[in-house]
Amino acid sequence: MRRHSAIYVLVGAAALLAAAFFAAAQHKDATSQAAPQFTADGKVLRPVEYRRWIYLSSGFGMSYDPNAGGNGAPAFTNVFVNPASYDYFQANGKWPDKTMFVLEVYGSTSNGSINKHGSFQKTFMGLDVEVKDEARYPDKWAYFTFDGEEKSAAAMTPAKNDCWNCHEQNATVEHSFVQFYPEMLKVARPKGTIKSTVKLD
Repeated sequence: MRRHSAIYVLVGAAALLAAAFFAAAQHKDATSQAAPQFTADGKVLRPVEYRRWIYLSSGFGMSYDPNAGGNGAPAFTNVFVNPASYDYFQANGKWPDKTMFVLEVYGSTSNGSINKHGSFQKTFMGLDVEVKDEARYPDKWAYFTFDGEEKSAAAMTPAKNDCWNCHEQNATVEHSFVQFYPEMLKVARPKGTIKSTVKLD
């Protein structure tokens, strides 16, 4: 009886060890693809595992245009950053080279299932990607748009386009809108990495 119990314990331990190795392999696979990847002609590859990255925050119906009107179904925007860059920011309050942000856009609705008030995300509308690569881009940051299911996208042109200029002028830390990411703002304040020219309130 004791022999059988010992065998059960060994089998159970082996199963747990195998599960741990499998989970570690999955994590390694996801994070290994977390740095920007490019095609031979310089397009950025669509990040396929970004939902396993670090979630920073969401916006709902946000617009930088003071004259923009509501359309009755404003979009949700969800922001993710690659894990290595998140860890670096936690330690330094700024972003390392090869940082990659993904902003996914979803349409909203208020009608569905048991919902009676408020809004929830419904239809996928596209991805915006921001990459910091100091060797590849003289202006450090580049911007990409995936409107559909494209596998790759070219950087927006010119290099200092509307997106680049808006981030340069209005983003709190380098080219990132940390003013809209509460937990990251808590890191940036004591690190002293917030731009003095940006108004937070």
